[in-house]
Amino acid sequence: MNKWLSNAVFYEIYPQTFRDSNGDGIGDFNGIIEKLDYVKDMGFSAIWLNPCFASPFYDAGYDVEDYYQAAPRYGTNEDLERLFFEVHKRGMRIILDLVPGHTAVTCKWFHESAKADRNRYTDRYIWTDSIGKTCDGIEELSGSLRGFSERDGCVGVNYYSTQPALNYGFANVTEDWQFSVDSPEAADTREELINIMRFWLEKGCDGFRVDMADFIIKNDDESKTETVRFWQRVFAVIREEYPEAVFVSEWGSPKQALKAGFDMDFMLPKKVTRYADLFLTPNSYFTAEREKSPEDWLGIYLDNLKNTKGEGYIAPISGNHDGSSRVASTVGEISARIVYAFILSLPGVPFVYYGDEIGMNYISGLKSVEGSYYRTGCRTPMQWDGTQNAGFSAADKLYIPIDPDTDRPTVEKQINDENSMLNTVRKLIAIRKANEELQADGGFEPVCIRDGYPFVYKRALRGKSILVCLNPSDKEAVCELENELGEVIFEYNGTAKKDGGKLVVPPKSASYIRVI
Repeated sequence: MNKWLSNAVFYEIYPQTFRDSNGDGIGDFNGIIEKLDYVKDMGFSAIWLNPCFASPFYDAGYDVEDYYQAAPRYGTNEDLERLFFEVHKRGMRIILDLVPGHTAVTCKWFHESAKADRNRYTDRYIWTDSIGKTCDGIEELSGSLRGFSERDGCVGVNYYSTQPALNYGFANVTEDWQFSVDSPEAADTREELINIMRFWLEKGCDGFRVDMADFIIKNDDESKTETVRFWQRVFAVIREEYPEAVFVSEWGSPKQALKAGFDMDFMLPKKVTRYADLFLTPNSYFTAEREKSPEDWLGIYLDNLKNTKGEGYIAPISGNHDGSSRVASTVGEISARIVYAFILSLPGVPFVYYGDEIGMNYISGLKSVEGSYYRTGCRTPMQWDGTQNAGFSAADKLYIPIDPDTDRPTVEKQINDENSMLNTVRKLIAIRKANEELQADGGFEPVCIRDGYPFVYKRALRGKSILVCLNPSDKEAVCELENELGEVIFEYNGTAKKDGGKLVVPPKSASYIRVI
């Protein structure tokens, strides 16, 4: 693990809708550079940039045509290198989004593999040996594509039919056309992946978020034994050459991902972590109509913390580009601040999705753009100010429409308002960075969950402790507390107070208090 991660807070940028510098309606590298001072001023340590490689954009860049070329609509390779430089100049870091499991159907590798005559790319993808045989029934594949090539066979796809799966081998070979994980064919694809990593790390990238990291090896067992071994092989090479590089996985099982060698694994809403039960679904814990309890999530979370201690970090998120909601839309502006007090006081490395820090809304009813479907509403343009298109772009037509609400939140409205959502998030990040017990390596001990309210836990490190007191309900909540309390270092809507052997937590409040 890299030491700088212990105090890191990441900011996820969706390049298409962050800032358009050239007026074509689509965000770009230079637009991101224009706003780096804002990112730095908020207190973020690092940026996760969603896919920015050449692509036909059937899936918003998660279908890569050329891993060695920046997408022209964002800029050139040189522009991307300048982004790296400008990020580093401000003392931050930046990781790119790597999609290793599949390419676009327009990738030259795929065109070559679809030819009847053998060539170096023939076995780069997962092909059956007959047009009559499909890849149906393979858990890690979503189906097959067939009837388009001169080659006899069907090709497996990872998600959309435009995303043919790369061949890293099968843990359990059941058909003649499948290659084992130790085959030369699988090793060749693995070496290409390492070369891609080398290419961008050499140019100044600080690491990668890895898409669908747990679906690389097909026909694997429940423990993902061969998938874990695959990543261990990759990291054995790349970490030797680039020891400072960091890697975060889209896996959703920290015990497996960190064993595989990743520095971090996301606490994903769609996986078994029950994370969405807290604030990303209707009637979740932090909403007024609460039907969930943090207990539903806590057992799984504590088990993962215990089994990954010293191995790497769990990364809590405010949301991401794959969501069907945003924090403010789900829980409301008041409870959203309590959610941030929660996310930014958890162990591990937190990630904030662009726009969540100002309370941007999920916009319902939008048409799908580049394969976004239900996700379109959380990918709308960043809202900077009160000018045309909220300061995102001067274009008449945008990649995705802006929030039509004339009272939409903007950075301009909030930047100088001490009590704004933006400044609440900024304050919480600063407090986290100033108190090591709130950072990645601090301990986590639940203190009280009484009928769901209040939710109180202790963060401790090197003999220092901070009590985090959360009460998203509209009524005062009380629980027993033996500890004596000292300085209040953060409060929103009032602070929890000790009354005899009881802790009294005001309604709709969040507070951090030192433990004596």
